[in-house]
Amino acid sequence: MTQAPCIRVLIGDDHRIVREGLKQVLGDPSNTAPGAPDIQVVAEATDGNDVLAQAQTLGGPAGLDVVLLDIAMPGADGLEVLQTLRRDWPALPVLMLSTYPERQYAVRCIQMGAAGYLHKSADPDDMVAAVRKVAAGGRYLTDATAQALAGVVGRTSAVRAVRAVRSTQAPAAPAAPAVAGAAGIAAAVGSIESLSHREHQVFRLLTAGQSVGEIGAQLGLASNTVSTYRARILDKTGARNDVELALLASGPPAQ
Repeated sequence: MTQAPCIRVLIGDDHRIVREGLKQVLGDPSNTAPGAPDIQVVAEATDGNDVLAQAQTLGGPAGLDVVLLDIAMPGADGLEVLQTLRRDWPALPVLMLSTYPERQYAVRCIQMGAAGYLHKSADPDDMVAAVRKVAAGGRYLTDATAQALAGVVGRTSAVRAVRAVRSTQAPAAPAAPAVAGAAGIAAAVGSIESLSHREHQVFRLLTAGQSVGEIGAQLGLASNTVSTYRARILDKTGARNDVELALLASGPPAQ
């Protein structure tokens, strides 16, 4: 990557208070070591489509060194924007920001090509370190993200094993909810990684409390289509209703 006199950042987040806070943290001179390039926020965007427009205007990596991108935004959501940025400018690092737990969403972001994933509650020092690392061509993984990545294979294997056992059992009387309890949640979380991009969008909006109609309006889909995606999500995760999907979204209890 061509050296620049500063690290040029585009912030994509629909909350002004978040953008202002990030600008303050990234622009704090006390966060710049002697000889290290300054960090300058050169553009801001309030929705996914605006992020893409700003990146296009700046020429992608010709005018930017890092994109800080929120997952949940109006218009095109963060994952959809990430996908487009990676397709159009694979050399442009994208650092995902979210209030969602690392054990749930970080894996998908990294698999889609994000250079890192940070929770919005991260310490300012970690935020600055993450921006500097991905701008230099590295990948920034917190301990929580690394643990989530390491656990994907194990959780997915557990889900397949449970399904294999269930397929050999005769129907029984109704029991406790399929994913109730810490062990059930821990196993089912891995199955979320099998969701398609659109299914994952619907899953995220369902667990945020949106109705089928609201999701359809936001994604430009018919309500019947959203209901079909919801049915597929329930089947893949083993959840029986939206309450259990919300439990999966929160992930297993911390150990």
